[in-house]
Amino acid sequence: MTRTYATDEQYERWFMAECCRCGLRRHKAGTWPDGYVCRTCSDRAVRTRGNCPGCGQDRALPGLRPGDGAPICTTCAGFTQTLDCSRCGFEGKLLGGRLCERCTLTDRLTALLDNGTGRIRPALVPLFDLLVAMDKPRSGLAWLEMRRDQPGSASQLLRRLGLGETPLTHDAFHELQPWRAAAHLEELLMTCGALPAVDKYLCSFQRWLPGHLTGIADPEHAKTIKLFVTWHILPRLRTRAERSHITPSIRRFAAEQVKYATAFLQWLGERNSTLASCGQIDVDAWFAENTEHARTCLRAFLNWAMQSRLCRGSLSIPTMKISRRAAVSEDERLDALGRLLTDPAIPMRLRVAGVIVLLYAQPVSRIVRLSVDDVIRDGDTVLLRLGEPASPVPDPVAALLLEHIANRDNMNTAANPASRWLFPGRRAGQPARPDHLSALLNEAGIPAAAARGAAIRQQLLELPAPVVADALGYHNKTTSRLTRETGGTWSRYAAGDHTRSPASRPPREAGDS
Repeated sequence: MTRTYATDEQYERWFMAECCRCGLRRHKAGTWPDGYVCRTCSDRAVRTRGNCPGCGQDRALPGLRPGDGAPICTTCAGFTQTLDCSRCGFEGKLLGGRLCERCTLTDRLTALLDNGTGRIRPALVPLFDLLVAMDKPRSGLAWLEMRRDQPGSASQLLRRLGLGETPLTHDAFHELQPWRAAAHLEELLMTCGALPAVDKYLCSFQRWLPGHLTGIADPEHAKTIKLFVTWHILPRLRTRAERSHITPSIRRFAAEQVKYATAFLQWLGERNSTLASCGQIDVDAWFAENTEHARTCLRAFLNWAMQSRLCRGSLSIPTMKISRRAAVSEDERLDALGRLLTDPAIPMRLRVAGVIVLLYAQPVSRIVRLSVDDVIRDGDTVLLRLGEPASPVPDPVAALLLEHIANRDNMNTAANPASRWLFPGRRAGQPARPDHLSALLNEAGIPAAAARGAAIRQQLLELPAPVVADALGYHNKTTSRLTRETGGTWSRYAAGDHTRSPASRPPREAGDS
């Protein structure tokens, strides 16, 4: 039997029409009381929810009221079809089988996480619950559909997890490709408790390392680098992760130490030398040929090699030069602060982050670790906990801060449905990346490092170093050093409780010395 196809003219007449909502000629998605509607306008309308101005019920509001065009429910608009899910009864966007987006997501996840018995693998039930409960299930459906049939897609990774082909361990995830998809799924599993929590940048370094070692041609060099990483780099990263957290700059510096150590071994090989025969003349020649940053990165490797007795004798490593960043003047700091408080064109999160830098001298790596619990409301007063005691927040800044908390970004995905971070990130359970936020501040005209330096120096000109250290979370030695550099007059200020007057102190007993 020969199949007949519609001509272009027939297709145009049967399937295309002018949308009654947007006025564009598009594919028909349906016929509503006010006329033909396209798919874009249909999806937008059925996802509109609220109290219907006609009947007062909380429902989907796809219809338009004649006259003022206010959104109304299907009953008041006179729809002939229903938008209720055939399974749960939720009114909204319907997909195949007349199921809502959440029920469709539930079915697809159930199939992907099936362990072969028709049931979800028990260890993955927390992940299933996390994804099904996301505020916007269509985001989850889009994630599952992305490159669905290609190896390494979200659907393929979930299927292998469900069948047990991929062990539920961090080491197994570090070997998966593409690494971005694997990292996102790994963070989701840590958020729901299916995997133990590990610092994301420590995972990132461990995921990067095998590929680097594979690319080293000389087996002896690869063995040396692996020993260096195992006994020097990783222990320090793990200690830092246990004590606080690893920042992107720390992770990047660790990788650069490995890269420059590899480059140094290759350089020695080109000179017909080895690490065991390396002498002071080799070290001096390499330092003379490379930049200050390369010298800084290699210093740890040379120290470790000498301590491990992989080098002959003792090598003298040239001292590191400390560069000074260009300072921001006080007038420039105040101008930038005023612009952040008044310019609505700057994104809200950048305005809040920039104000905290300029007013409280906080590094961006610490700002992204703040939570909404660090913003304290005491009556009409707003405080920001950066140290002890919490710092008062001026009225204009307080209003900006509270507005940001009420409308934070990245809160509508499975990653951060109930995030307590002041600046939530896109990854599951993670705050915003400090390097990304710092780059955005620089683009907005706020050089974070220079602005922070100007802010802390101004604080030290007005307050004693111990007070600034306690209130802003700095070490007392740091604020004392900066006080000397700025020529402050508080060098003899003693730390401690200065709230009691001398008259309130107990009298000294006779004979006390």
